[in-house]
Amino acid sequence: MPFESVPVADARAQELLAEYFEYRIATFPLMGGYVVKLPDAAVFTLPAGEFVLALDETGAAIGCGGIRRLPDDVLGGEPRAVWEVKHLWVRDAGRGRGTGRALLAELERRAVGHGATTIVLDTNRSLVAANRLYTSSGYLSIPPYNDNGNATTWFRKDLC
Repeated sequence: MPFESVPVADARAQELLAEYFEYRIATFPLMGGYVVKLPDAAVFTLPAGEFVLALDETGAAIGCGGIRRLPDDVLGGEPRAVWEVKHLWVRDAGRGRGTGRALLAELERRAVGHGATTIVLDTNRSLVAANRLYTSSGYLSIPPYNDNGNATTWFRKDLC
């Protein structure tokens, strides 16, 4: 599966993010409770981070996700090069085909290429398929490392 690094402002990225936020608002367990936080382009631009599209066989964008560098002590003083996965989203056209797993692996690969030793992410327990993807990909549940009000679950994976 091909991947393409793009600015968050890329029209395809914006379209996917709009779908992602629309879905989260519609399916969030507490009506009106999901808080949309648009991604800051600066933190998804190298060297601070990267935003990636997953492409289908025709070159159409069917998924997206970003990685960004966090402070080395974000996990409580443990000196690690920590990167975070954000806004992992796959359109219906890419679901059931391994797109999410391939995109997650690609984000991990890129994070390692940028020096990451640990990757973290937060999610909500209502996203059953996402939680299953993360645990089956080797992520372990950890205490909260941020104050994201949309999250109920935090994960970590040591990459090296």
